[in-house]
Amino acid sequence: MSDIALFIVNLITITALGFYLILNLQWYSYRLYRVVLKHHKIYWHLLYFIAPIVAYFTLGKLFYIALLIYLVALVVWYRGVDKKLVFTWRVKRFFILLISMSILLNLLCIAVLECEMLPLVLPLILSYLLSWAIEKYLAILYYNRAKRKLQDREDLIIVAITGSYGKTSMKNFLSSILSSKYQTYMTPRSVNTLGGIVYDINENLPDDCEIYICEAGARERGDILEIAELLEHHFAIVGEVGEQHIEYFKTLENIKRTKLELVSSPRLKRAFVHHKVTDEPHDRVEFFGSNIEILSSTLDGLQFKIGDDTLNTKLLGSFNAINIAAVYSVAQKLGMSTDEIGANVARLKSVDHRLQRIDAGGKIILDDGYNGNLSGISEGIRLCQTHTGRKLIVTPGLVESNDQLNADLAELINKVFDIAIITGSLNVALFRDKLDIEEVIYLEDKSTLVEILAQKSRAGDIVYFANDAPNFI
Repeated sequence: MSDIALFIVNLITITALGFYLILNLQWYSYRLYRVVLKHHKIYWHLLYFIAPIVAYFTLGKLFYIALLIYLVALVVWYRGVDKKLVFTWRVKRFFILLISMSILLNLLCIAVLECEMLPLVLPLILSYLLSWAIEKYLAILYYNRAKRKLQDREDLIIVAITGSYGKTSMKNFLSSILSSKYQTYMTPRSVNTLGGIVYDINENLPDDCEIYICEAGARERGDILEIAELLEHHFAIVGEVGEQHIEYFKTLENIKRTKLELVSSPRLKRAFVHHKVTDEPHDRVEFFGSNIEILSSTLDGLQFKIGDDTLNTKLLGSFNAINIAAVYSVAQKLGMSTDEIGANVARLKSVDHRLQRIDAGGKIILDDGYNGNLSGISEGIRLCQTHTGRKLIVTPGLVESNDQLNADLAELINKVFDIAIITGSLNVALFRDKLDIEEVIYLEDKSTLVEILAQKSRAGDIVYFANDAPNFI
């Protein structure tokens, strides 16, 4: 190859490899060890990262053809993934570094060292390390800025919420109830990592906000503690804890202790902890969830009692009584009367993709796409069982869980549903072994799901979307 041709081929190859790398890093929260050790489809690394590197160093002039095949394969693969690359400033900085480093090293190699082959892996390594260093530096700057912004607002009341599941619903419910009396702001969507929270405080927290409600998530020990040290919140909710993300925490006890890190805020006035998380006494902790009585839970709504107070809501699922019980306690501490809270509970709307009822074409659709735990899905299945028509379930199974819980899910499906559509490949082997119903359809990806549902469902059916997962999982 001529120097110019080698330069162009090298630059294209590095950019393609960098694209694959940064996309996977974005999927896995920019944790390289998770991309390498926790990836759900490790063979993708072999096809789209390792193989082109090996081909570059072994095929000589034939690599021209191999590169064309690789680029076509990469484009086809990317079109098939349902979670595309978001070109944040972090991603843009990575590409600027990658291309600059590639050009610099290539020119050095051609003009000075007279290399027969231009470096391929070195620009990737150096760009990743420089990007990591820059992001760490910026993270410190942004963190300090967010910390100062919170400290300057001495009148701002901060409520932090965590749990294995239900935390996004509790955040939305609390914001809805409190906003009838106070200027409230909550972290958007499912923003719950330290970096996401820091960015949101700096860019979006309004100056006139009276109550800031923040969702806190974790993948490892210490994650919640870091968020607590940033917020120094006044109130905390620790919801139900289960084996969500058990592959990262190893034991249920580790998950519980991580969630309880939220109680460590130096400004904490009161924490409300689900009674099954711990029974350790604490002078600023109240337990919730044990005094709930479900009066009715149907496809039309929920009626329940908290102590002597009866509450009605159009929300579906008896587990929402627990979520409401937690925010009920916080709202009381913040000065709202039981009548005010009850009236607002009656007006609560379901959070998108969390046991959300949609009536369309004579069918009932229960969208529970953001529900990834067996307890919540079991309640969705129970509600489907009350329906008199045919019942369909669409699910990938449980993600970041274990085989036993997926086997339990299969048993529940066998008892209730007429048709099961299993999406993705993660739990296919287990479901093939455990499912025993009228019809089971396995979809490698969700590109044909709409067509399949149009063929298999009809008016009078109930269709339950239980959990969802991007196809890189």
